[in-house]
Amino acid sequence: MTSSGSPVYVLGVGMTKFIKPRGQVDYPEMGYEAGIKALADAGVNYDDVDTGIACYAYGDSTSGQRVFYQFGMTGIPVYNVNNNCSTGATGLHMARRFLAHGAGNVALVVGFEKMLPGSLQSFFSDRTNPLDKSYVMMANTRGVDPKRPGAVQFFGNAGREYMERFGATKEDFAEIARVNHEHSRRNPYSQFRDVYTLEQIMGSPEIWDPLTKLQCCPTSDGAAAAVLVGEKWLQEHPELRERAVLIAGQAMATDSPDLYSKSAIDLIGFAMTKSAAEQALSEANLAPNAIKLVELHDCFSTNELITLDALSLCPPGKAHEMVRNGDITYGGRVVVNPSGGLISKGHPLGATGLAQCAELVWQLRGWAAERTVEGVGAALQHNLGLGGAAVVTVYKRADGSKNRRLSDNELERVTGISGRGYNPAVEARAVTQSEIEVGRSRRAASGWMGGGVVGETRL
Repeated sequence: MTSSGSPVYVLGVGMTKFIKPRGQVDYPEMGYEAGIKALADAGVNYDDVDTGIACYAYGDSTSGQRVFYQFGMTGIPVYNVNNNCSTGATGLHMARRFLAHGAGNVALVVGFEKMLPGSLQSFFSDRTNPLDKSYVMMANTRGVDPKRPGAVQFFGNAGREYMERFGATKEDFAEIARVNHEHSRRNPYSQFRDVYTLEQIMGSPEIWDPLTKLQCCPTSDGAAAAVLVGEKWLQEHPELRERAVLIAGQAMATDSPDLYSKSAIDLIGFAMTKSAAEQALSEANLAPNAIKLVELHDCFSTNELITLDALSLCPPGKAHEMVRNGDITYGGRVVVNPSGGLISKGHPLGATGLAQCAELVWQLRGWAAERTVEGVGAALQHNLGLGGAAVVTVYKRADGSKNRRLSDNELERVTGISGRGYNPAVEARAVTQSEIEVGRSRRAASGWMGGGVVGETRL
């Protein structure tokens, strides 16, 4: 037992394909698909779950219950979480704390979002915007264009400051986007899988200098989920340990007074990211240079570059040199966002942190086939929300070894886990009847709430 409690593991993950927000699918269906997949991946029935956490930023109260009742109406507590863009990882952080300190054995965390097309917007014009002080600070220091989305101005201004202070260029930010788009071609869950040249990215329509359209994440519909278990429960189910991934370190930080230092970089939460990273790496007993695989919150290419610095993956002020040296992709020092990141995979707010978790779990298991980052002993996840919260999580294989890309014969064995018949890391299929039979409650399923096979995954 450490100060953070008993060990907690991610035992199963699942997600839907991320899609354009066209109203084609509603949140109960998305959340159900991701949750059933995670339960099947874990080999766990919903009757074993004693804590439910629903993560979404846009939706009515108790939308979580609407999703969870489809798994079964077992009477467990279901918590609804909203923490802006870091909502999904906040749910993971909450579940880990519950389990680490004995308030449960098995938690199901489901993140989902049904979004409107276009840039993010506030729905409550009759009350104070939680970012009001930040907008005033931005107006006083860099100016505000009321005709442009606020988020792109915050992150674009931070990129400008990094250029002014440290010598980064527009090409550095465009290269980050180029890499993420190239990575996404290997990820069947990505909203976009197109590959672009540096010139195409820089030549796409400017949204806010230095950011062009292809350097900004899209709004998305989608869901992702994870099953977390405590050490005692896993000891009682040793046959499942092979698929378990340890949460070796984790921290959630909120803003310090540095937020209002008049720095555009500080205004997007640099200090809280740095604090959360230091805490999570310390708990995992790792130095930043031990990290070779990262899924980080690249809502804009400028934020990825700044986050590399905040996570101490490079010397202070040298993130652009890391990009120029090819050290954010395969063959470099760290592979960043092998999933394609938010820029290409998409950004359904409540699902993003859980989708990052799913990618790193598949990577550490060695299931990710051609996009596998081999020889990794620990992977880091960063999820950021303005307003604000930053969650950093460090994962390790349960046996303490490094991962490797599984052979074709070994991947064939993966298809048999929980009777799924396919490798979910490389195929974005609709939920199957066999997965439902593994995951859905056997003692408290409600026919009235539904929970059957959902339609084909939408493209």
